[in-house]
Amino acid sequence: MFLRRKHTQKDDSEQRDAKVIELRTAIGPLSRRCSLFCTDACLMRYLEARNWNVDKARKMLEETLKWRSTYKPEEIRWFITSTISDVKRLIFASFHDRQGRTVLILRPGMQNTTSAENNIRHLVYLLENAVINLSEGQEQMSWLIDFTGFSLNTSVPIRTARDIIYILQSHYPERLAIAFLYNPPRFFEAFYKAVRYFLDPKTAQKVKFVYPKNKDSVEMMQLYFDIENLPNEFGGNATLKYDHEEFSRLMAQDDVKTAKFWGIDEKPYQIGNGHSVAPEPAPISQQAG
Repeated sequence: MFLRRKHTQKDDSEQRDAKVIELRTAIGPLSRRCSLFCTDACLMRYLEARNWNVDKARKMLEETLKWRSTYKPEEIRWFITSTISDVKRLIFASFHDRQGRTVLILRPGMQNTTSAENNIRHLVYLLENAVINLSEGQEQMSWLIDFTGFSLNTSVPIRTARDIIYILQSHYPERLAIAFLYNPPRFFEAFYKAVRYFLDPKTAQKVKFVYPKNKDSVEMMQLYFDIENLPNEFGGNATLKYDHEEFSRLMAQDDVKTAKFWGIDEKPYQIGNGHSVAPEPAPISQQAG
């Protein structure tokens, strides 16, 4: 009698590797920048997003490569997108979650611009920056969204939210580990119901509503974060500090790192306070043309 071979994690790994090879063959020859983007980990994320269907993952990846060739997210620079208020609205945390993932802090109550393009461009810039700074072996990030000061006047239009969701799901698949919506007002529930229509089920499962007076919410935050590092805005014991000059200096350094990674020939020059930054690329409209 023959014994059925026991399925192992090694079998799963070999099957995933085979799918990655199949997808790489399917997309064919790539330019230098596309090759830098299409790492094995990247292909694996696209396969995961499409339930390991190679043909669907190929179509999704090809759409991303087409988008990147026109939008050129790797050429967006700090001084193009930033204003002091915008920066405070969307920043990197100085701490990681318990899994060692980068944490992005969003504060929609500080929304001060009606330009959907500026909002999206700034978010894309920070996503690209976060990706290039991820720790080795880390592919995802966590989001903390603070609704302090959020009102109907500062809410993002449904259309802008839809466009943001499309970019996140289509061009940064499996980058989001989890998103905490901290203490949203009651009227936001109606907004979220409309927005959720655009979320795929896997992404929707990663969105968690958190309320400071709810025991389960508090325990969930403690499960994902060290309370001593977590800012008091999110129920922790730390103080969220933001130094615009220091943050700008770090972003300028990251711009140089980004240009070097992608092989972009830029000569840094000095702007306010002696920060070294790369020159501005052509506007998106010119790039697309």
